[in-house]
Amino acid sequence: MQPDTHALIAIDVQNDFCPGGALAVANGEDVVAPINTLLDDFAVRVLTQDWHPADHSSFAATHPGAAPYSMTRMPYGPQVLWPTHCVQGSAGAAFHPGLHTDRADLVIRKGFRPAIDSYSAFFENDKVTPTGLDGYLRSRGVTTLTLAGLATDFCVAYSALDAARLGYAVTVRLDACRGIDLEGSLAAALDQMRAAGVLLHG
Repeated sequence: MQPDTHALIAIDVQNDFCPGGALAVANGEDVVAPINTLLDDFAVRVLTQDWHPADHSSFAATHPGAAPYSMTRMPYGPQVLWPTHCVQGSAGAAFHPGLHTDRADLVIRKGFRPAIDSYSAFFENDKVTPTGLDGYLRSRGVTTLTLAGLATDFCVAYSALDAARLGYAVTVRLDACRGIDLEGSLAAALDQMRAAGVLLHG
């Protein structure tokens, strides 16, 4: 069992990111079993959940004529326009049915502000608006994090980089992650995490 100062953050293990979902990550369901095993080994366990309004500004459908996976510019910087996914209350936004959600102490919902996307478990994509996770972890005395989930090169990597910037010791369990790899995004994310001092395991 890990010490109470070490938390597991399981990122966005939701139906829309698994095969058959609106924004499926290849073999995304493969993270469920290893994350369930990890949940047994941590005293502090947090799940994150993408939770978008139907008209979210990061959806290609809200930009007439825009193709999914094309880029646009938001006030906070470049933004991928995604297929509509993880809409609040939808089956796609629900956690994968095999995930042991009852083990979690906290569920952090992110991406619910219509005008700004949120990859990281810690901040919206403006890098300023907090989700509240940092305060929760600090109030529980957590100093070390292990991250797993979907997708390696977006929500997991953004969370890991923010956690390192906030001063946590961070490990990403690559055996319990799967990536999208959008035009080289996976290799770039791994390089960024290594450069930030994030340990990549498995």
